[in-house]
Amino acid sequence: MLNKEDLAVMKALKKRGVYQVDIAQELGVHPKTISRTLQRGEAPSRQRKRCGSKLDPHKKKIDQLLSEGVWNAAVILREIEADGYDGKGTILREYITPKRALRPGRATVRFETKPGQQLQSDWGELVTIIAGEETKVSFIVNELSYSRRFHFWCSDSQDAEHTYEGLIRSFEYFNGVTQEVLVDNQKAAVLAHRVGQPVQFNERFLDLADCYGFTPRACRPYRAKTKGKDERMVGYIKGNFFVRYRDFESWAHLNQLAEQWLREEADRRVHGTVKEVVAERFAREQPTLGPLPTRRYDTSYRETRQVANDAYIEVRGNRYSVPGHLVGRTVVIRIDLDGVLRVYAGETLVANHLLRSAAAGWVTVPEHHSALWQEALQVEARPLDVYEEVSTWS
Repeated sequence: MLNKEDLAVMKALKKRGVYQVDIAQELGVHPKTISRTLQRGEAPSRQRKRCGSKLDPHKKKIDQLLSEGVWNAAVILREIEADGYDGKGTILREYITPKRALRPGRATVRFETKPGQQLQSDWGELVTIIAGEETKVSFIVNELSYSRRFHFWCSDSQDAEHTYEGLIRSFEYFNGVTQEVLVDNQKAAVLAHRVGQPVQFNERFLDLADCYGFTPRACRPYRAKTKGKDERMVGYIKGNFFVRYRDFESWAHLNQLAEQWLREEADRRVHGTVKEVVAERFAREQPTLGPLPTRRYDTSYRETRQVANDAYIEVRGNRYSVPGHLVGRTVVIRIDLDGVLRVYAGETLVANHLLRSAAAGWVTVPEHHSALWQEALQVEARPLDVYEEVSTWS
């Protein structure tokens, strides 16, 4: 028997142009029932007297999760079980199913690719708790288009260096490289992409592609949904991983749990489109992936600095020592994503520091300044007859 909630769904679908026969199939009733109910404008008044459901105390939380974009019934079931629900998942699915028709549409053109052909890359972000504080988390999602196996890595930035690091970590997780990588038109990878003109890729992204042997590809302008597979994974991670885990001790703890969740849950799921266990489909794709390079690509930040007269360089608000013989020269600095500062004179590594805040004080290696101190302490030696001359004339 239809209720008021079914009537609301019915009206919404009718307004969107859905055929009555399809609405009837969605709600599990005869098409004539849909027609009569819409003409009457209200749900049938005769209803069976229903007993209370175990789900009733939890419907408010279910509706809240649905409004936040969490539609995975298994995830919702786990959440309400934590609040004391001891019923079956069937009741929950019966409650959710009519509401799915009101879920915002995500129509895209589907592109199927061969094993090992393509990896799709995209970024997502949300706010969660890290070390007891609300923190904005960016996460890069890299998905194999054939097997649908994916990897994601969380960081505090979506810049070029973190984009390259995320791709490399995914290649290492898959133990291989696809023939091409499809990215959105973010500046980390694409500098210019206009309709009818060649794509201008970021030079360092081209270096990365050359190092790992893949062909870079960019979505058509205003058609980012050509990466639909990967965009769905962004939502899947938000609605599953970040619903199960809401509090992390550190960034390292966050990424550790992410890889654990990938192995234990995401890889074992049966994909709704290909109807296969993702890990089993990946087992066929992995041999088609290209090999990893013998040398890992350096994703660190690269800048130059002028060495001051006191043999220090300034980096991010603090000062760090370098060997004294480099005073006045230009050096190249590289900052790893884990906060290690390396200083190069040409191709030679001359200093290595761990980044510190300005409040922690300057960072000094005594050996860097030993030559300067010796030079400062040297006193000019004069013969005694110089002083004798002075006393004679006086």
